[in-house]
Amino acid sequence: MKKFPGFWNKNNEGPPDLDEVFKELNQKLSRMFGGKGGGGFGGRTPNANPQPLPIAPIIGIVALIWLGSGFYIVDQGSRGVVLRFGKHVETTMPGPRWHLPFPIETVENVNLEQVRTIEMGYRSFDSESGRSKEMRESLMLTDDENIIDLQFAVQYNLKSVEDYQFSNRSTEESVRGVAETAIREIVGKSKMDFVLYEGREEVAAKAKKLMQEVLDRYKSGVNIVNITMQNAQPPEQVQAAFDDAVKAKQDLERQKNEGQAYANDVIPKARGTAARLSEEAAGYRLRVENEARGNAARFEQILAQYQKAPEVTRQRLYIDAQEQILSSTSKVLIDQKNGNSMLYLPLDKLMGQAGAPMGTTSTTAPTDKAATETTLDPAVVERSRDAFRSRDRESR
Repeated sequence: MKKFPGFWNKNNEGPPDLDEVFKELNQKLSRMFGGKGGGGFGGRTPNANPQPLPIAPIIGIVALIWLGSGFYIVDQGSRGVVLRFGKHVETTMPGPRWHLPFPIETVENVNLEQVRTIEMGYRSFDSESGRSKEMRESLMLTDDENIIDLQFAVQYNLKSVEDYQFSNRSTEESVRGVAETAIREIVGKSKMDFVLYEGREEVAAKAKKLMQEVLDRYKSGVNIVNITMQNAQPPEQVQAAFDDAVKAKQDLERQKNEGQAYANDVIPKARGTAARLSEEAAGYRLRVENEARGNAARFEQILAQYQKAPEVTRQRLYIDAQEQILSSTSKVLIDQKNGNSMLYLPLDKLMGQAGAPMGTTSTTAPTDKAATETTLDPAVVERSRDAFRSRDRESR
């Protein structure tokens, strides 16, 4: 292998001579910046006088490059944290900025609007959105001493860059621990059915509020955006028995609803009937009272007239009573002045025969005759005559 002259010692053994290396480098830089160097790479002129290297331009270029490295851009929704020898100096807003270059100052961009997610009770992996359970986190004890398997996700972003950067060593682990503590406290004060069914949203809201309070006390700079209940169920070992209990409860609720529907149908009708009967009773009472008052007033008027003319009033009352009695019957009695016999005329039968078709006259005639013969009983006729004679004597 060819050895370059000047790089190795006289015997061509051992490391190169550093003085010779620096001299060769100086000559090359002099030629680059207009100096008069020697000939070839290894051929030096012993009497050559190289020009000194211009240091100021090089220092200026390096200084410009160093100062230009201090420019940086803060993205929208982020903040720039400027550190001077590790100490926080300022927090810059989005846009182009400049700081003293490294190693004096450094900048860390922190995204405030990015929503971060922490999974509790499960872990997701990429193969078709599958997940694995974390039983240590998901199993919780309720107030009625039942165990439930609860999986939820916590979404959060940042609201204070300073607290996020300098007040916590591991923000994600802090949020995870606070989330587990808060949800266990809420579930431990709730019934099992409440957590599994109607109280999911309320449990999530209470856990979010409690988490935010704890994180604010820790000055974590974290803002809880949302807590989503992924799954809530009994442990797998008692899932079948729990399903049977749920079905029985659903049947109970269905029967209650059916009974309530029947009650809603029957009770209003009964109340309507009761109200109608009450109104009818009130109306009947009012009618009877008015009739009684009217009868009493009419009796007082009749009494006054009777005291003035007793005989005329008595006769008029008798006639009115007979008129009222006979007006509600279809039988007519005729009093013969010149004889002692009383004729009974079945006018209702005669009127029925007059209204009947012609073909049925012969059929109904024997029946009317039999009715007439049956009605004209001697004892009845005799009693009628005695009543007429007594009424005639009273009229005299």
